[in-house]
Amino acid sequence: MVGVVTESTADIPPEMAERLGIAIVPSYVVFGSQTYLDGVELSKEEFYAKLGTSRVIPTTATPPPATYEVVYRRLAETTDEIISIHLAGNLSALYKVAQVAARNVPQARIAVLDSQQVTMGYGWLVVAAAEAAQRGESLDQIVGLVEQLKNRTRVLAVLDTLEFLHRGGRVGWAKAMIGTLLRIKPIIEVRQGQVALVERARTRRRSLERLVGQIRALGLLERAIVLHTNAPDEARWLSSQLETLLEGWQPLETQAGVTIASHVGPGAVGIACITRE
Repeated sequence: MVGVVTESTADIPPEMAERLGIAIVPSYVVFGSQTYLDGVELSKEEFYAKLGTSRVIPTTATPPPATYEVVYRRLAETTDEIISIHLAGNLSALYKVAQVAARNVPQARIAVLDSQQVTMGYGWLVVAAAEAAQRGESLDQIVGLVEQLKNRTRVLAVLDTLEFLHRGGRVGWAKAMIGTLLRIKPIIEVRQGQVALVERARTRRRSLERLVGQIRALGLLERAIVLHTNAPDEARWLSSQLETLLEGWQPLETQAGVTIASHVGPGAVGIACITRE
């Protein structure tokens, strides 16, 4: 069976990752002088507690190639084909690091893919790959499936502040607009590796309503999960608004992982989804 690898930044719910046999490489989260392994040395609960009290804005760091090599070599003991799916390459070095690691593990054929997405936007691609692997599909078939799904994968969110996105330094327009958006609640979209400002609203409620409109414009959804960074009530409300887009079943709902929260800050709420063909 094809092995499936990703990193903790995909925000795949632990029980789902375990059920599907997905190997998760933890990323690093940095608070001042302290560095933690995401999900291993720092839980979501501990992270959000720190986020609420620390004067330091957290950052993230990339694991070295050797970390991926260990995972690839372990999987290569039981399979000769591995697919490794990663955070958008132009937003992080994770993809390039995984490529280096894969070249150092000749025991298996390893396909390293740039998801062009963030959080569960690429978590869903990993889940689809793992389901296909369990069905017995080949590496080439799974790569083809993931590439096809990438075009239908969307992440949309309302941010409470642009400060974290601005300080992360990966989104140029955030720096240019930080002064003009202090009292505006922006709606952003991640698609094909780009972070775009979709709309601006003057109130939190209005921004959430506009977010629902943006999501409804996508049509029926094949998969969906509502994510939030310490905004559970609004996430619950958003989830209730989207049931009809999933033909009667409610989207999954979870608190976003520490890596994406480090870049968007507290109070963000949004959706990661795959649209119907």
